[in-house]
Amino acid sequence: MTPPPASPVRPLWVALGFVLTGLGFLGLLLPGLPGTVWFILAAACFARGNPKWEAWLLSRPVVGDLVRDYREGRGMPLRAKWIACTCITLAVGFSLTRIPVVAGQVAWALVGLAGILYITLRVPTRRA
Repeated sequence: MTPPPASPVRPLWVALGFVLTGLGFLGLLLPGLPGTVWFILAAACFARGNPKWEAWLLSRPVVGDLVRDYREGRGMPLRAKWIACTCITLAVGFSLTRIPVVAGQVAWALVGLAGILYITLRVPTRRA
């Protein structure tokens, strides 16, 4: 793989990649915060900034598999879909009590429903 051309923006891509990687690791630990999306974005930033860091991220256990599966269009394992939908349901359910306006509660519930529908209908299910 040839390195991207020298550019003053490359260090910014790498810095953003590290920020997104940090968010991804937080997402692996905190319920309600997705991890995979941050790792996918971090890999894209590293690819533009420094392919060595992209290779490092892709070599991480679990994380590398998630990013490669996304890039290859394999989707999510069924278990991960269940966990994601359950986390969305719990997060929306608990946070609804904190929103004082009914219109805000309805909007937030619709956002959660949209997330669940996207995961179940649009993201392919990877078979073992």
